[in-house]
Amino acid sequence: MAGTLNLTLRVWRQKGPEDRGRFETYAVKGVSEHVSFLEMLDQLNGELIADGKEPVTFEHDCREGICGSCGFMIDGQAHGPERGTTVCQLHMRLFEDGQTVTLEPWRASAFPVMKDLMVDRNAFDRIQMTGGYASTNCGNAPDGNAVPVGRSDASAAFDAAACIGCGACVASCKNASASLFVAAKIGHFAKLPQGQPERTRRALRMVTQMDTEGFGSCTNTLECEAACPKEISVFWIQSMNRDYLKATLTHDAG
Repeated sequence: MAGTLNLTLRVWRQKGPEDRGRFETYAVKGVSEHVSFLEMLDQLNGELIADGKEPVTFEHDCREGICGSCGFMIDGQAHGPERGTTVCQLHMRLFEDGQTVTLEPWRASAFPVMKDLMVDRNAFDRIQMTGGYASTNCGNAPDGNAVPVGRSDASAAFDAAACIGCGACVASCKNASASLFVAAKIGHFAKLPQGQPERTRRALRMVTQMDTEGFGSCTNTLECEAACPKEISVFWIQSMNRDYLKATLTHDAG
């Protein structure tokens, strides 16, 4: 049938963090080339449920490439073959009829597999909690528009803030480093006047927490930038390292 695909899916199935897991193979037929990858998985799950089988677990929310919930490896690539795209925005027209596609979760010790393609990314939340805030004087918060921000700094801050915290950078890195994620969160505040009071201490606390969570070190392979669906630049890692170095000379992590 024109405009439809018949696929073979090799899907990682794992009942929980303590289960060893294994690949299972499914045939999905009559997939429209116009639907998204997650809609294709919805079709598979509908068929599994109709057959009395357990559906494949995967994370999703907005399905607009904004929330960062979705994300897994597709044929060894984070979020799949299209650059600058999340799984929920990946369309089936990029695949070929009869193709075999392998799906597996992010692989990192700091991202334990909860079930099937879903991993626990709470480590990211804990990192942000250590430094992802800005101080204001007591009383009402000032109007953000009342604080002058230069155009270049505002543009750079927006670039860093585009990070959706999906974890693709970690999954694609051979060391499972979270440096790109942490650097983007630090850099967002570092470019704004509201973020200056804690700038160096923020870098120290967040990098220290990243290490505590068990993420690996950055060795500049740049795979994180290539895999990032928002195309965050590794420039931010350089900026983070400078702030971290300054912080080690002037602060402790407390």
